Amino acid sequence: MLRAPMSEPKTASAVAALAIASDRDAGGVPVHRGWAPLGSHHRWMEPFVMVLLAGGAAHGYAIVGELAGLGITNGSVDVGQVYRVLRDLEAAGLVSSSWTTGSGPARRDYQLTETGYAALDEWAAVMKERTRLVGEFDARYLETVTAPRR
Repeated sequence: MLRAPMSEPKTASAVAALAIASDRDAGGVPVHRGWAPLGSHHRWMEPFVMVLLAGGAAHGYAIVGELAGLGITNGSVDVGQVYRVLRDLEAAGLVSSSWTTGSGPARRDYQLTETGYAALDEWAAVMKERTRLVGEFDARYLETVTAPRR
């Protein structure tokens, strides 16, 4: 499910809470320079969990399975880490959850909030910058590898 970028948060405190990208362009779209996101967003798994939730509500083990399918770890996905990220996102108001019951045991389903979609827009700017930096590294690496070594 594709979703258009959210408009800018309405209050200064909402913008400060989303401090992930380093700047905004003239249209208010998040942009970023450098590798590291701003603020306390140090868990590398956060943007991956959020982009999976952008596709619709999901329970924790479904998210773990999707992360494993992406191959984002060098082994099995740390289930505890995924749930810590989900709890932190929920505490920050970026994700909401509810218990669902059905044919199996009750499970907690997670979904992005409107603030979460705005934060995902911020993460997209950071990830685009990281893609640019990896491209720069790759180009320079290939340039030096194809040149005779001294």
